Amino acid sequence: MKKAWLTLSALAICLAAGNAMAKEYKELRFGVDPSYAPFESKAADGSLVGFDIDLGNAICAELKVKCKWVESDFDGMIPGLKANKFDGVISSMTVTDARMKVIDFSNELFSGPTSLVFKKGAGVTADPATLKGKKVGYEQGTIQEAYAKAVLDKAGVTTQAYANQDQVYADLTSGRLDAAVQDMLQAELGFLKSPAGAGFEVSEAINDPLLPAKTAIGISKGNKDLKALLDKGIKALHDDGKYAEIQKKHFGDLNLYSGK
Repeated sequence: MKKAWLTLSALAICLAAGNAMAKEYKELRFGVDPSYAPFESKAADGSLVGFDIDLGNAICAELKVKCKWVESDFDGMIPGLKANKFDGVISSMTVTDARMKVIDFSNELFSGPTSLVFKKGAGVTADPATLKGKKVGYEQGTIQEAYAKAVLDKAGVTTQAYANQDQVYADLTSGRLDAAVQDMLQAELGFLKSPAGAGFEVSEAINDPLLPAKTAIGISKGNKDLKALLDKGIKALHDDGKYAEIQKKHFGDLNLYSGK
């Protein structure tokens, strides 16, 4: 009986220890690629600004934890998660089947389509046939990279990868690229509103299964505690109206949240 009691006691201690081991976050480290205004970029003083940045800081405020931002090129985000360089990715990361095989995601942050950016009057549309013989750039590690390789390359388009969006814009404005394939809202509300983007336009949204719209916070595979925590923070933003306030600040009356 004594031995059985000791076994039960040991089991109880183990269960209690298991519950205690559920990580208590006092700080959340978010990976970000600040080359994607108006979602994430740097102000003149070097501070991080944008819709994603405001959402991340607001989530931390709701959860009463400290926010720490860790800069990375976008194609380093998933390796960074695996190397524990940050806890989550808030950098306009779209939820895809391929990514879900290696990482998990929070509930939706926002949704947005993909389009092409090109000089006004270039005669480009969302139809890949209009790009045949042209050169199109994209940011590495994005859903647009998958689309470029699977669709544009096969349509006779020359495609070029770049480490970040700023490099794409540099070659687009210099004429080394004929077009860029990227998030439509980022192009319309970021690049086209800048002095460099004045002579450019965007196509209609590209409708392709490789280009889903839902964006969320990327987290390490199997981290259920963090997912529950982040989902709680996202829900709180909607419940108290903070999400709507941040959205209006950046996009006016445009609604980016699909509720899916």
